[in-house]
Amino acid sequence: MLCFWGPQVREGFGLEQPDKVKHGNSGIRSVCPKSKVQDMSAGRSFVGFIRDGKVSVLRLRSEDCDHDGKLKQLQLKNDRIRLIVCGGDRAVLLAYGGRVLIMDKSTVCRPLIGLDNRQVIQIACGDHHSMALTHDGQLLVWGENSHGQLGLEKDHPGSPSAQHVQSLSGIPLAQISAGGDHSFGLSLSGVVFGWGKNSAGQLGLGDTTDRHVPTVVNSLNQKQIVSISCGGEHTATLSKGGTVFTFGSGGSGQLGHKSFKDEHRPRVVAELWGSEVSQVTCGRHHTLVSVASSKLIYSFGCWIQGKLGNCKMIKKSVPFPYLLHTECNHEYTIEKLIAGENHSFALFFKELGNESAKSKPNPIRGVLTLNDRMIDRWVSERDSWAAIKKEIKKVFSSAACLNGSFLKARTSPNDLRELNCIQPEIHLSCISQVVKVVQQMLRSLNPNPFGEESLRLYILLPELIRRLQKQQRTELTEALASKILQLNPDARKVLEKYWSRLPDDCLKSLVKLFRKASAEMIGQVSRGEMNQDIQHLENFMQILQMIYQVIIVGIIQILFKFPFAADTVSKWRMFRYLRDEWIQSSRDRFILNDNINMLLINRESVLMDTLEYLRQDIHLFLHQLEVVFIGENGIDMRGLSAEFFSLLSQSLLKWEKKVLEVHESSLVWFNPDGMQDDSDFYYLGVICGIALYNHHYINLDFPLALYKKLLQLSPTLNDLEELSPVEARSLKSLLEEEEDEVVDMLFLDFTVKGQELIPNGNQIPVTKSNRQKYLDLYVDFVFNKSVKNQFEHFSRGFFKGCPLDFWSMFHPEELQALLRGSPKYEWKELQQCASYEKCSASDELIKNFWTVFFEFTEENKRKFLIFMYGTDRVPVEGFSKRSLKISQSDCPDAEDRLPEAQTCFGKLILPKYSDINTLRDKLMHAISFCEVFGRG
Repeated sequence: MLCFWGPQVREGFGLEQPDKVKHGNSGIRSVCPKSKVQDMSAGRSFVGFIRDGKVSVLRLRSEDCDHDGKLKQLQLKNDRIRLIVCGGDRAVLLAYGGRVLIMDKSTVCRPLIGLDNRQVIQIACGDHHSMALTHDGQLLVWGENSHGQLGLEKDHPGSPSAQHVQSLSGIPLAQISAGGDHSFGLSLSGVVFGWGKNSAGQLGLGDTTDRHVPTVVNSLNQKQIVSISCGGEHTATLSKGGTVFTFGSGGSGQLGHKSFKDEHRPRVVAELWGSEVSQVTCGRHHTLVSVASSKLIYSFGCWIQGKLGNCKMIKKSVPFPYLLHTECNHEYTIEKLIAGENHSFALFFKELGNESAKSKPNPIRGVLTLNDRMIDRWVSERDSWAAIKKEIKKVFSSAACLNGSFLKARTSPNDLRELNCIQPEIHLSCISQVVKVVQQMLRSLNPNPFGEESLRLYILLPELIRRLQKQQRTELTEALASKILQLNPDARKVLEKYWSRLPDDCLKSLVKLFRKASAEMIGQVSRGEMNQDIQHLENFMQILQMIYQVIIVGIIQILFKFPFAADTVSKWRMFRYLRDEWIQSSRDRFILNDNINMLLINRESVLMDTLEYLRQDIHLFLHQLEVVFIGENGIDMRGLSAEFFSLLSQSLLKWEKKVLEVHESSLVWFNPDGMQDDSDFYYLGVICGIALYNHHYINLDFPLALYKKLLQLSPTLNDLEELSPVEARSLKSLLEEEEDEVVDMLFLDFTVKGQELIPNGNQIPVTKSNRQKYLDLYVDFVFNKSVKNQFEHFSRGFFKGCPLDFWSMFHPEELQALLRGSPKYEWKELQQCASYEKCSASDELIKNFWTVFFEFTEENKRKFLIFMYGTDRVPVEGFSKRSLKISQSDCPDAEDRLPEAQTCFGKLILPKYSDINTLRDKLMHAISFCEVFGRG
């Protein structure tokens, strides 16, 4: 049965005699032609019907063309037609063999040029363009490209012959749809791509800018979209749960949102919420939906008379149901809705179980994918080898087919179902053929893939390769590794993100695949059997390095959420590893000359030289800092830069701008008087950030409160006690006082140093009942309110100086130790970690050295550290991470020489002094004038 409504063309559309047409409510008519309608379509100029594989078209009445609307059968020779799609003034036909025919204005049909014998499974037709989806996953387009509706890049002139949309290669499409001048594609996993005209927001991208290449509609991600329909300038999508989203032009109410406004993003049709819609289709200015469970059809949109079935000149901006014939509800089920320019159709078929059910229209076909029946045929060898070989080539030569073969329908793009495609019992010749075809497919992969979904193939292939027999794996593993390394940087980042989401067993399998291949190759080299390009081995190692980085980053991301899960040393090691990787990455991205990030410094003007350098804005923060002291020989291999930060810290404390003030506790805090420039605090933060990023220490003893604030934690009264003990003890006494009178006699109000803590604070006395609030506000004032501007600029500079924000996984105490070093000086540990050159620990010179060292005061011991390493700070891991190599110098004039330190290498050169007193005097002199005698 065919129901229809809209402007009168010819009673029954010529499918049946006029007296056989039934008239129902709201202008709905129906007809049951003797020759069953298998499929139909309606456009602006034509409506077409398929009956028994033959096509008849009827020209629709238009404003400038009044005719009787005769039904005309197309002359198609031997082609039996499966689908017809009517567009603006043309139509596209799809034959059962996959051949595409184009019908022009005069209803003459001709084959589409450019298909090259490809088997087409879907067609779509807009006003001036058309699309076809092939069995092997290629999207072909032709027609005009005035708004980018062909998806062939900007300025493409359009084409009368079929052109391949390269950007969607490798993406398995489930459906295509064409509107007036815009297009959509839906992938098997539910990702929606739109392109073309966007003047009314019909692409759902949040704007009105045309797109000339397919663009992902991100707002529809995770919505499990199962179908798309395009109207003249609006679009409707249907989710798996039956929810309808519409967007684009709403001037005729065609969006169903109870308004006539355009929508630039997908919006749920609220009136249909909970209805579990089964179909949605868009006409020029109206939309139809059906609900299978209730056998209802709803419509909303254009005011043109008769179009909605109400025969009135009105607009409908909300869905309203049709009153269908009683027999429609009891005997038939809705199989297809068709919306055209001014007409609407509903194609009904008998309920399942009846013979008439065989006349149902063909469902939408997706791209070819591997299935269990196909595998069974290969295993059982029921088909001929030629047929099996042909089938293998079809599936495995197409990235799109292979991509879609292992995907759980309508799930996240990297959610793969259990692989069962290659089993050991399959004949060896089948496996060899698979390897051969996949190798060819790999060579054709684009190193600049479009979108994340096309990269899913790189998740699938390692698992596929792993299932092959050993002798067949190596060649494909080599080809895959080479292809991964050819991906552009952005694509590799996406692939790494996919790897990070893999289950543990899949990630282990990935590592095992490349590790086995590399181990086999190393074994061949060791046995002298290597006759392949050694480049393959390097490729395997690079892939394993990429996977290792993914694992490390994954661990660190866990530590962001659960910083207590690892100790300080472990987190610090990971931080250093990532920092080194970033530095290497910056080297790969930039062509760096020898003078990049080289800071030339005068010892007499360390601070001013540093500020001048930073203000030039030439520093590459991802790259390593190198320091040169003007007039001194030495290459910075960390020793000179360590000394630089030590000297810079002293200069910052002596800075005449008084950016920092030293408290009674000897700790430093931001000067709250507000007389300094904002840039002063910004560059202070940059300096501290650069120090952390370059693994150096700042000799500025900030309280723990600073590190809490950097980690977005709130300081407490205990933090105030660390910074200002006397001040904090007074506040604690106030908090502990039991007598009300004593608290009142303190005559305190809600002010601190003349600043009100709350409005009218100088009028509000502090009492026993409100003293806790006073204390909280007091601490907040000291650490937050009074230095709000100063800290904001400092933290901005800190983030700039240390672009690797993984430091946020540390606790405040750990971050404090990383920036200023450990407060614990285990001097015995320094002796235990020492090594010796040209001498031993039992030599008298060495015994004398350690005797003198342990006689030193704490201050002199720290001077020795500065002399040796350029800084007196202890690494987080302790002295065990300091290299101390003591070398004996056998120079003839030892008594006249001073000890020397090679700071970059942690090496102490001791002349062979005759007695301990000489050693003591010379060593004291050296550490007191290390600026002169220390070596970088």
